[in-house]
Amino acid sequence: MTDTRTATGDGAGAASTSPADGKLHGGRAVGLVATLILAVVAFQLNASMITPALPDMARTLGVDIDSVSQVSSLFFLAGAVGGVLLARWSDFIGRKRGLLIVLGILSVGTLLCLFAPNLQILLVGRVLQGASSAAFQLSYVILNESLTRKMFGTMLGVLTAINGGVGGVDGWIGGLLTDAFGFRSLFVVIFIVGVLALVCVWVAAPKDAGAASTGRMDWWGAGALSAGLICLTYFVSTGGDKGWLAAPTLALLVGTIAAFVIFVQIEKRRTTPLIAVEHLKSRQVWPVIATTVLTLSSVFAVINFTVVMLSQDTEIGFGMNAATSALMFLAPPALIGLAAAPFAGWLAVRIGWVSILRFGLVICLAALIVITMFPQSQWVVFAMIAVLGIAYNGLVLTTSNGLGVIQSPVEAPSALPSMNSAAFGIGASLGIAIVAPFVGSGGIGGYTTALIISVVITVLALGASLVLKAAPNRD
Repeated sequence: MTDTRTATGDGAGAASTSPADGKLHGGRAVGLVATLILAVVAFQLNASMITPALPDMARTLGVDIDSVSQVSSLFFLAGAVGGVLLARWSDFIGRKRGLLIVLGILSVGTLLCLFAPNLQILLVGRVLQGASSAAFQLSYVILNESLTRKMFGTMLGVLTAINGGVGGVDGWIGGLLTDAFGFRSLFVVIFIVGVLALVCVWVAAPKDAGAASTGRMDWWGAGALSAGLICLTYFVSTGGDKGWLAAPTLALLVGTIAAFVIFVQIEKRRTTPLIAVEHLKSRQVWPVIATTVLTLSSVFAVINFTVVMLSQDTEIGFGMNAATSALMFLAPPALIGLAAAPFAGWLAVRIGWVSILRFGLVICLAALIVITMFPQSQWVVFAMIAVLGIAYNGLVLTTSNGLGVIQSPVEAPSALPSMNSAAFGIGASLGIAIVAPFVGSGGIGGYTTALIISVVITVLALGASLVLKAAPNRD
């Protein structure tokens, strides 16, 4: 697979391109990147800004921590499904139209969260917000189609840094607003940013100049894959809660296997599948997806759930309020990643995307082992979280996103990014679902068990990355 893609096209309202290479340069490129940054910020606030407010949501809505964890797990599960549908759909309807649809769904979901009278309505809103995760995948594809190879690596790093939190400021502000006004105030801010992003994309994004893929969207395949992802997530969470041999758990396992088998059979018969089966079997594709799922299941869960809960635990943890917890453990990795991710993209173009991915995973594994050994040492945990800012927020996330784009089949530019979107969502959802029962069980033993599980999953992620083979003429 050689990379022969050019810009999607500019049309009357688009940024002008260089006649030599068909890519954006100078101020036009900067303007496009700024617009995409605002679009992905509108989504990311729903992930990183909400985390410090989870305990307040539990108190306000009268539910326990295990139940309120669905606010995050369902959000990322919806991101897995929405990323598959909306990112791949943009190959047929156009990038700009797809991004406008994504931001519209985000705004509706935010309003539901703002006025939710109970946990059930709040979860519906979070599902709609999660579906807007396709904003990232659409932005990555637009960058690849519109910028030069060298600019793509650095600018993808910029967007990836936002994927780890908006410079850490969002988590800190989220904690302050939660302490002062309650969790609903966060959704007011998110709604304003989302509407602003919608307007800016409408005005400034390049006009669609035709479909990137011929044929029609494979909705049957998308439905089967979505069913499989949902069953898989609930299989894990139900198994941890009711037991792995309980009837509901086994039913979900059967549903998962059946859905994925049906998905493969559908893909074999489609002229324009979500992604061709021969690509899925390739070492250039499936290890990208596997590495992303496993990394999010481990490192993300530690940073955004286990350590946050530990820091606010008044009995065996650090006894912090929401704002201090965010300032200590969410802001540092995001701020560090803000600088490390663009550098990681720049470095990956020159050294190799796969090599940088593996190097980052090795550092992540070492940091998680240290946290597991000293979970009650506040400053040791703080230092290792800072290291994860470089390794996870910088090196691993940037290369995972980059590989999702550059290794996608040429005939379906959004196929692998959309599958990688599912991998991000399902990984984050699975990670939280797996460790939440142990974290909620009380005692340092529960936290330690959760951390050990995360270490084991990181080892598996490193193993998957070692199988990964760079696509020819891409790395």
